[in-house]
Amino acid sequence: MLLLFGALLVLPSCRGETFQNGSAYCKNKACTFTADQVDMKGATAFGTYNDTLMENGWGILDIVAGNGNPRPADEDIMFAAGFLEGRFTASRIAEHYQNVRGIFFSSEQGPIIEAKVKKYFIQQDQWMRKMIKENVPKNPLWRHVSYIISQYDGLIEGYNAARLTQKTLPALETYAFQVLNGVGDLIDLVRVVDPQSIPDWRKMTKEQAMIYAQESGHCSAMVKVLGAYEDIFMSHSSWFAYSATSRIYKHYNLNVSDKSTSARRISFSSYPGFLESLDDFYLLGSKMVMLQTTNNVFNSTLYKSCSPNSLLAWHRVRVANMLANSGKEWADILATYNSGTYNNQYMVIDLKQITLGKEIRDNALWVVEQIPTLVASGDETQILRTGYWPSYNVPFFEEIYNMSGYPEFSAQHGLDSTYQLAPRAKIFRRDEGKVVDLASFKNIMRYNDYKKDKYSEDNPCNTICCRGDLDAKSPRADGCYDTKVADFNMALNLEADIVNGPTLGDDLPPFKWTPTFNVSHTGLPNVYNFPFISTSPRWKN
Repeated sequence: MLLLFGALLVLPSCRGETFQNGSAYCKNKACTFTADQVDMKGATAFGTYNDTLMENGWGILDIVAGNGNPRPADEDIMFAAGFLEGRFTASRIAEHYQNVRGIFFSSEQGPIIEAKVKKYFIQQDQWMRKMIKENVPKNPLWRHVSYIISQYDGLIEGYNAARLTQKTLPALETYAFQVLNGVGDLIDLVRVVDPQSIPDWRKMTKEQAMIYAQESGHCSAMVKVLGAYEDIFMSHSSWFAYSATSRIYKHYNLNVSDKSTSARRISFSSYPGFLESLDDFYLLGSKMVMLQTTNNVFNSTLYKSCSPNSLLAWHRVRVANMLANSGKEWADILATYNSGTYNNQYMVIDLKQITLGKEIRDNALWVVEQIPTLVASGDETQILRTGYWPSYNVPFFEEIYNMSGYPEFSAQHGLDSTYQLAPRAKIFRRDEGKVVDLASFKNIMRYNDYKKDKYSEDNPCNTICCRGDLDAKSPRADGCYDTKVADFNMALNLEADIVNGPTLGDDLPPFKWTPTFNVSHTGLPNVYNFPFISTSPRWKN
């Protein structure tokens, strides 16, 4: 039962300590917090967080900022949203930082590499804040960068505020939040700052090269259109280290007054301490959807062009999501100040260009691919009209494919890593016609029948949803560990069906943490056997 007293909404606690609600009051980036109260009219930001990771695989975070009267400054709105998130999710942030840091810096050379990464982050942050100071308020792009950084600063302040009441929380320096938000960028940034750490794939066996490609390229995604345009489905399945499975699905309603803002409401799959998705799976108030998969950069010479005088991928994605109102606008923003880190294929689906049962107009699907020195993009709606668009860690644009070094890598090891004949390309092409509804769409995005499927060649990662832990020769706690799906109307309403955990099946047991997988997994479920759950914003307006 919700009890309404004027502008104050009091929500009952549920599931013990798993459910939190509260309000933040912020001015000039200084905040106070009131727990167990949702003040819709007086607070700078209000919201709830339900930490049900152990119960169903996900925490759910809902934050509304900027509904106060009088309306707060845009920077305070964003700062308050970050503050509230940091306050709500502090314990998960501390656990997730421990797990994520171990992914990147646990080797013998880890401390040396980490010192170089930290220096790079400091330089990048100094450059970015200098550019904000010089270009705000006249430049819309830099105004939105300033909003994202205000939210980031608020996140740190919220975490520190939580430490005043949660004495067991460790002190985290700013660098910890740079690592958390920069996890995607770190995949490449480690190679930028320490070229000696780049594995030499030319000296690898075929089997080693295959594992290297599977661990470096992340995720599967698909956009599927039914035969008579009755519906369109969009999905993303993440591939990464299982130690990163501390999941939070987030609903932001950020009511900034900036007239150039296109999406104030953003719903997305995410993690503790992240202000971006990382996966990426975004449903946007601009009536657009963004998906992403990560490509390899086998040509390591490209990293020489990377500079801290740039915007990291997570900055550019968040800004593009807020500012762009079309696929082309999104692509142009992503290409601005390219850091050359977190090199992905992005898919932007503009639902405004689709009329179900009637037509899919040009610019309904824009595809964007980034590598150091180059961002390529284009309207690929003509391909979508034929039935589907798949994405599986192989570049679509020929220039990106060639510059990235895929031809040499494939020739060296005799691997099918062409865009047309990579294992997942063949599986998607064979099975996309089986998708007739949301249930069958979920099936293909969780698909792994590697023991029987000829295209998998008995490899548990030559399939849509990898299970690296089942590799008989080289078991590893790495692979496909979630799926998010939405259809046309769900996406318009910012609704999604989501599942956390490595895929299951008749011959695939649930993943369980055992001594075999000796990596940090603090705060995570011991066994992953969760079903799909549905999520939508708590506050619709």
